[in-house]
Amino acid sequence: MFFFLPATAQEEKDSDLLGKAIEYFQSSKYHEALLLFEKLEQRHHLNPRFRAYMGLCYFHDWQFDRSSEVLREVIPSLGLFAPHEREVYYYSCAESFFFLQKYRDAVPYYENALSVSYDNEKGDIFYRIGMCYMFTEEWQNAIDFLESSRSYYRRFRQTDELKARLTQIQQMISGCEKKLADGSAAKETEPTVAPR
Repeated sequence: MFFFLPATAQEEKDSDLLGKAIEYFQSSKYHEALLLFEKLEQRHHLNPRFRAYMGLCYFHDWQFDRSSEVLREVIPSLGLFAPHEREVYYYSCAESFFFLQKYRDAVPYYENALSVSYDNEKGDIFYRIGMCYMFTEEWQNAIDFLESSRSYYRRFRQTDELKARLTQIQQMISGCEKKLADGSAAKETEPTVAPR
């Protein structure tokens, strides 16, 4: 025997489910929230904010492929959201691509995050962009962004915990400069073939 709920009762039930999903999300219970958001997404097309919440849930659940897919799709719809809220979505999308080793896809989202982030957050973002360029062997870009990272850390977050990071950045810059010099030296020693 099957019992069918009237549409209004189903909508009330879904409304309660959405409330519970938001409550879980705000309590950092991302996996629990995700299960409810997914159930609601199957029945309804969730609005951009709730889809963005889903993207963050996937991110915190280490499902970086789903996170990047959902956030990439929904971010263009978030233009009217508060800048710092958008920064969270941009950064999470960029980090998802970073962890998937899709560094070229990550850079534009990190750059978007830079445009709406606070100054004390920019050091981390410049650092990640520098790493993306290191992994794609774009040495001069890596140097430029790592130097910006170091500058922002020194200016806005000079703490004891950052001493190791600043040392690491200097070593990364030195390594990039060596790669850049080695590449220039290799080009100078390549034999040239005269045209016929």
